[in-house]
Amino acid sequence: MALDQSFVGRSYPPTAPYEVGREKIREFAEAVGDANPAYTDPEAAKALGHPDVIAPPTFVFAIAFKAAGQVVHDPQLGLDYDRVVHGDQKFAYVRPVRAGDRLTVTSTIDAIRSMAGNDILDVRGEVHDEAGEHVVTTWIKLVARAAEEA
Repeated sequence: MALDQSFVGRSYPPTAPYEVGREKIREFAEAVGDANPAYTDPEAAKALGHPDVIAPPTFVFAIAFKAAGQVVHDPQLGLDYDRVVHGDQKFAYVRPVRAGDRLTVTSTIDAIRSMAGNDILDVRGEVHDEAGEHVVTTWIKLVARAAEEA
């Protein structure tokens, strides 16, 4: 059954703040195989004009995807998460994420469409720091695969 188009434009409450730590950034950079010293060495980051180490560009995915859980698990939307695969991810940065940031994410459903029996859901995450400054916008595309016919 196709998802309800009336959910397009619905926003969910901001998440609790997520504190970005140096160790989390280091672990993430190591996991993705990015040896950029700005991700692990505060002095290297400062030499580039940052107040502390910065995170790789895809680091914020984990925060945004967790926030999108509000959408995914909204019982009124009726998305069958057992059938969901991650379709795409985009980021538009105002500034890098850095150690010490306390970030919140507000998720909004940007689009719902059906194609070949699949439901495609676009969720935008607006990420702000503790001062309310916009840091990055994320877009997550989720595809709920069509149910197999018996």
